[in-house]
Amino acid sequence: MTNKKVNIKDVAKKAGVSVTTVSMVLSDKGRISVETAEKVNQAVQQLGYIKNQSASNLRAQKSALIGLVLRDISDPYYAEVAAGLSEVLEEKGYMLFLAQSGSNQEKFDQCISTLKAQGVGGIVFCPIRDIGVPNIDKLTDLGTPLVCVARAKVGQQVDFVGPDNMLSAKMATEYLIKQGHRQIAYVGGNSDSLSRAERLGGYCSTLMQFGLPFKPEWVIECDKSQTVAAEAVSQLISKNPKITAILCHYSSTAFGAVYGINRANRSVGKDNYIGQQIAVIGFDDVPEAELIQPSLTFVSTPVREIGRQAGHRLISQIGSKESSPQSVILSPELITRDSA
Repeated sequence: MTNKKVNIKDVAKKAGVSVTTVSMVLSDKGRISVETAEKVNQAVQQLGYIKNQSASNLRAQKSALIGLVLRDISDPYYAEVAAGLSEVLEEKGYMLFLAQSGSNQEKFDQCISTLKAQGVGGIVFCPIRDIGVPNIDKLTDLGTPLVCVARAKVGQQVDFVGPDNMLSAKMATEYLIKQGHRQIAYVGGNSDSLSRAERLGGYCSTLMQFGLPFKPEWVIECDKSQTVAAEAVSQLISKNPKITAILCHYSSTAFGAVYGINRANRSVGKDNYIGQQIAVIGFDDVPEAELIQPSLTFVSTPVREIGRQAGHRLISQIGSKESSPQSVILSPELITRDSA
C-alpha cells in the first residue's frame, strides 16, 4: 500500500484502455460502448479515483461553483431556499458557495465581488432589503448568470423566483370573511417592505370586493420580534375590541399575536360569535405552528420549491447564454388549523 494519488493514467492502465477513452467516459462525451464504460467505471471505483473538477472546469471554461448571497443565513425562510437550491445544483454536479450580506449595500457588493473573483459560474441572491434589487445595472454588467430569490416581486432585468404575496393575502382575507369575520386587522412588517405592500394590496382589494371598509388604524407596523408583536396586538385589541381577526405579516408576528390577544383578556380561535375569540392567520408556515396552542393557521408558499426553481433557472441560463429574464411565481396554499 502506498499513499500515491491515483491519476487518470492509473485508471486507463487498470481498465486496459487509453487515457483519452477514460476522459471521454468521465466527461460523458463521445461514443463509448457500454462494456468499455463499465470497465472504466469499475477501475475508478476499485482505485478510488477522484476527478479533478477544477482542472476539468478550466479546460471546459466553466465553473462548478455557484454563489448564494443571503441577507441572514439564520433566517429559516432562506435556509429552506438554500436547501432546495442545493438539491437541484448537486444533482447537476454544482456546489454552493455561501455568503452573507446583512442589510448593508457595501457588504452586498463585497460578497458579489468575492464570488466573482472565485470564478463562480452563476449567482443566486436575495436583496439586502425588501425594497428591491440593489445596483441592478452593476449586477447585470458582471456577465454572470443571475437569479433573484425574494419575498416580493422585483424588476424584469434578472430572473426572479418568489411567492404570490397578493394572492396569499386574498386567500387569507376571503377565508376569514367566509367564516363570518367583518373586522379584520393586519399586523407586522414595515412600510418600505414590498412584500408587505403586495399583501396589503390583496387584503384591501378583498375587503372592497366584499363591501367591507378599509380602516388604516387597523393596519399596524412592527418588526419581527414576538415581544413587539405581542405588545402591538394587545394595544390594538384593547383600543378596538370589535376586531375579530388578524392577518400577521411574519410567522413570528403570528406567535406574538397569540400572547397579545391573551394579554387583552381574549382568546384565539374560530368561535367569533359565542366565545368572541379572535382568529389569527400568518404567512410562511413554520413547523412550530402545529405545536403552539391553539395551532396556527397559515397561508404558505412551498419555500424549498422556490430554491429548487431558482436552481433550474440558473442551470438554464448557464446552458443558454441567450436566455431572457423570466419570473417564476409560486402559488400559495391555505393550511387551516385551530387559530382560524
